Amino acid sequence: MKRLCLNVNGIDRWVVADVKANLAEVLREQMLLTGCKICCEDGQCGACTVAIDDKPVRACVTPMEKVAPGARITTIEGLGTPGNLHPLQTAWMAHGGAQCGICTPGFIMSAKVLLDGNRNPTREQVRGWFNRNRNLCRCTGYKPLIDAVMDAAAMLRGEKTADEVLAKPKTDGSILGTRWARPSAVAKVTGTWDFGGDLALRMPEGTLRLALVQAKVSHALIKGIDTAAAETMPGVAKVITWKDVKGRNAITGLITFPTNKGDGWDRPILCKDKIFQFGDAIAIVAADTVEHARAAAAAVTVDLDVLPAYMSGFAALEPDAMEIHPGVPNAYYEQGVVKGPDTEPLFASAAASVDITTYCSRQPHLHLEPDCGIAYTDDDGVLTIQSKSIGVHLHHAMICPGLGVEPAKLRLIQNPTGGTFGYKFSPTMEALLGVAALATGKPVSLVYDQYQNITYTGKRSPGNVNIRLACDKAGKLTAMETDWWIDHGPYSEFGDLLTIRQAQFLGAGYHLDAIRGRGRTVATNHAWGSAFRAYGSPQAFLASEIAVDMLAEKMGEDPFEFRYKNLYDETATTPTGQKPDVLVLRQLFDLLRPKYLEAKKRCADFDVPGKKRGVGISLGIYGCGLDGPDSSEARIELTPTGVTVYNAWEDHGQGADLAALTLTHEVLRVAGFKPEQIRLVMNDTNGPNSGPAGGSRSNVFTGNATRIAAEMLLNALKKSDGSYRSYAEMVAEKIPLAYDGKWVAAACTACSSETGQGAPFPVYMYEVFMPEVEIDLESGQAKVVKFTTAVDVGTIINRATVDGQIYGGLAQGIGLALTEDFDDLELHTTLLDCGIPYPKDVPDDIEILYLETPRPLGPFGAAGVGEAPLTAPHPAILNAINNAVGVRVFRVPALPEVIKMGLEAKAGAAAAKQHELH
Repeated sequence: MKRLCLNVNGIDRWVVADVKANLAEVLREQMLLTGCKICCEDGQCGACTVAIDDKPVRACVTPMEKVAPGARITTIEGLGTPGNLHPLQTAWMAHGGAQCGICTPGFIMSAKVLLDGNRNPTREQVRGWFNRNRNLCRCTGYKPLIDAVMDAAAMLRGEKTADEVLAKPKTDGSILGTRWARPSAVAKVTGTWDFGGDLALRMPEGTLRLALVQAKVSHALIKGIDTAAAETMPGVAKVITWKDVKGRNAITGLITFPTNKGDGWDRPILCKDKIFQFGDAIAIVAADTVEHARAAAAAVTVDLDVLPAYMSGFAALEPDAMEIHPGVPNAYYEQGVVKGPDTEPLFASAAASVDITTYCSRQPHLHLEPDCGIAYTDDDGVLTIQSKSIGVHLHHAMICPGLGVEPAKLRLIQNPTGGTFGYKFSPTMEALLGVAALATGKPVSLVYDQYQNITYTGKRSPGNVNIRLACDKAGKLTAMETDWWIDHGPYSEFGDLLTIRQAQFLGAGYHLDAIRGRGRTVATNHAWGSAFRAYGSPQAFLASEIAVDMLAEKMGEDPFEFRYKNLYDETATTPTGQKPDVLVLRQLFDLLRPKYLEAKKRCADFDVPGKKRGVGISLGIYGCGLDGPDSSEARIELTPTGVTVYNAWEDHGQGADLAALTLTHEVLRVAGFKPEQIRLVMNDTNGPNSGPAGGSRSNVFTGNATRIAAEMLLNALKKSDGSYRSYAEMVAEKIPLAYDGKWVAAACTACSSETGQGAPFPVYMYEVFMPEVEIDLESGQAKVVKFTTAVDVGTIINRATVDGQIYGGLAQGIGLALTEDFDDLELHTTLLDCGIPYPKDVPDDIEILYLETPRPLGPFGAAGVGEAPLTAPHPAILNAINNAVGVRVFRVPALPEVIKMGLEAKAGAAAAKQHELH
């Protein structure tokens, strides 16, 4: 320990610190300057960036002994205040740069150092700066952040004012369709938005800190758990095992499909008899400090009988593979597709057909904020769990029986959340927190490190898809046959639904009357499958969009025009037999056509030795909802100062707060309400059940429920003369002040497990993708150099939010196509090694072409947006690779060595042919 004087934000402050501790720990834990975020702990993400003597420094890898005496340290808290923002903070708000917000302080501090030295940087210089300083963002696709820096630089040069940069209401007072900043933006850009790890530091004295004892193998029988040594170690309050769980000690997957061969109770909270995957929780240590808890966890010994591990669907489907869950076959759910006439005669008479198999990888979510949460029993005896949940009511139902708690005695609240992209559709640590709080009788906190975060949270489930596609001599598609399996890891929750998604999206977008298909959900011992943005569609579109491209090639037709003549028309139905809600694909292709012709010429004219460029096309579609008659609830209450909106529209960066505010205001502005008069109380099971924030359902379902509640209040406020009552008048007339809104997709039906036919979604999103890709012929490295996309997500509620969702989704699609994977448990354990795209990996040249077709069932005509941009950018990138160098890649990620092998095989085939000719 050493007494140190640190000049922090212009003030000398004395602190007694361990010189081996890092600066981030001292700033956060001793000074409570929690604007400095810790996400990766190894300098890979830049969330902890602060300025030291006008240089950007990653505080998580800077030991105190390296901080020079008298060094000037500036954190986000010293940059600006809510009432006096720095230009960077203002511009970040204006461009929607703070989506989830976990990376925001680090980016802003990094950018401040850049602009202090250069107030007129180019966009390329800004992007290069962020790349060199390892500033990572998973939400925005980087373009809005570059835009923000450029505007901030203009403000610092005196060329723009904050008033010019920030959005204003329209002349009629509406903020619908504007770039209005989200309510949480000020807190996020000033570093005062407390995420789960920040809240853990602010828990009361006596809070116990948790550490997990986790499996280091992927499949084993548990013969014994020895906690004796750990129980006597310093600071340990209790070592918790399955014996301490009062309920069923399992998380229920809420199985509703009668053809599922399991019962949904296959995921233990704490493993009792068996390990099903690497990282499974076996015990929890509760201690006075995190360090003591982790040390004791390492002292727990587990006696295992290691079993064969089935780490892929290929392995788990082998005839001699044992049942991972005894009594339940590894292929535990089957889905059929039967639409229209028999396909075989159509294949027999086809002018051309293709038969390919594609494999979509176990894409990791790579959210920067590690999983985290707190739990405690409140003064009313209610177990309260605060976490990153994006389905508080859903998770309440999934964990309540396992904990052995009466439903009324369990409350879930969503903390401010640093990105999930769907992984938190599954409960991760909620049940662990609940068990620990009940077993110890104390408040508890659990914060994963990034290694745990990557290895012990759900991933996109790999999909192996065989597809046959046929067309007639006019190039019209006639028949499709599919056979697929989904590797959903060891736990079945939502695995059947994911397999149904293949039936819904394989071949979507095209007039296809004859379809036959069969799919299975397979249990393996790899990471459990959880929801990931565009759930199920990336596996499907990878197959069908490459097949369509190849069929066009066989017919000697341009892939753009081949698609165009096969798109949905007035007579078409979706693969499930549903009529499309709107017909927009032809208009989107028409928007894109001139850009496509320019791109074809640009790539053909590209002339750089050792490099080739190509352009690719694909389309993507996604439904808004959770299949069938989904519903949502909201409540609005009039108050003396405005209105309060209650709903559970969970926000994981997509802008739930702004959407709830905008939709409420759009209804109530005629009665004179201003945006600042709308208060939001969200994401608590004590409030309305709005359903989970997944499947791009919230904007439609919760948006409609919120709109309906607002309309009910507006009707109550309205007088017979057309004017509106005041709060005092409502009270005097004894008119109710609170109104409950509910919206149900009443016309929707679930899809049959035998035929796949049904009307699962009330509203759909449509997007066409056109990347331009450069290939290095020596290394095989592929790089997206430009991305153009045409999008229809209905009425745009907020332009900055929708832009940001599309930019971010495309960036994740580039990662899915070229770099991202979670396969090797020894290699894929950091953000970098999992292939997360840095600024240099995502083009600055991204163009969005919008078509706004109001949806009949969307609030003010809106659909969702979050899933659309990640439905099918990856097959477009693979198609562009083929366009550039004539190499077909059928699995992602398309790593350089894979493309290089294709180039070598092509060169070898060409040489052999030349040899034959001579």
